[in-house]
Amino acid sequence: MFRLIVGLGNPGPEHAAQRHNVGFWFVDALAADAGERFGAESKLFGESARVRLAGHDLRLLKPSTFMNRSGRSVQAALHYWKIDPERMLVVHDELDLPPGVARFKFDGGHGGQNGLRDIIASLGHGRFHRLRLGIGHPGHKDRVTGWVLGRPGRDDEAAMLRAIEDARSVLPLALEGRLDEAMKRLHTPRAQPR
Repeated sequence: MFRLIVGLGNPGPEHAAQRHNVGFWFVDALAADAGERFGAESKLFGESARVRLAGHDLRLLKPSTFMNRSGRSVQAALHYWKIDPERMLVVHDELDLPPGVARFKFDGGHGGQNGLRDIIASLGHGRFHRLRLGIGHPGHKDRVTGWVLGRPGRDDEAAMLRAIEDARSVLPLALEGRLDEAMKRLHTPRAQPR
């Protein structure tokens, strides 16, 4: 199913803990699980790693172009590795979902997410898979920039990390081509501990 998983975020240690970088958190976790490290790839305008997950070879990509120019790196990687966009999963922060919620989606618009906006502009379409990781909304559009570039509180961060775990746990199903089953498991709310 997926041959490339792209985590969206901004490069540099000053951005590492920000809500906007939850896509990086996801692919970093996949690389760590596989005992692999990211290496700089100037031709891809990013960092990449190669991992084996549930018997499948996968490329991981973290664009170094900053969020608003993610399309340049994504397009270069798709071209270089000869991967069809429909076999790519883009992992990004989602304002419209609360922390702790993760959702798969295929196709559609960018919903105001600047990394998606640039990827869609670069490809000329939105026909690729997304994993939307909730970061919550600050309540007013004027506060969005500071929110996404801010650090989550302890409870929100724990919820975001839990959502990453939930998504990682169903990823092997998606890789086997059982995306419907992966979505069903990920999108079904689990009982909250009392």
